[in-house]
Amino acid sequence: MNLDNCPRCGKLYAKNFKNLCSACIKAIEEEYELCFKYLRENKGSTIHQLSDATGVSIKQITKFIKEGRISVENNPNMMYPCEVCGILIREGNMCDGCRTRLTRDLTAAAREEALAREPEQNQTSAYKTLDRLRKD
Repeated sequence: MNLDNCPRCGKLYAKNFKNLCSACIKAIEEEYELCFKYLRENKGSTIHQLSDATGVSIKQITKFIKEGRISVENNPNMMYPCEVCGILIREGNMCDGCRTRLTRDLTAAAREEALAREPEQNQTSAYKTLDRLRKD
């Protein structure tokens, strides 16, 4: 039997597929039921209103959304924070601004890498062979 400490409460538990102790699994299910009931009665709620009304953390509500347990399609004002900057979004993990910035940074890094390799590519084959022999 594999034992581990629950990442949520720290108690020792027998490992399972959720990687949480049974008490925390039960608590999360109760939190989900609170959220589900509240959203059924208050469809226009935001994530902050839901958190304030139920006492469930925004982080946990975001997990429910990403797991597909809470639908943003059925709740028009429901949005969750971007993982990078925290701005509220309705899909994905990052807002458009952070995604654009990441793409631009990756493109720039690839370009710099290509420029750094360029002098090696301009050498004649004889010099490349000599360089390989010297390294070995």
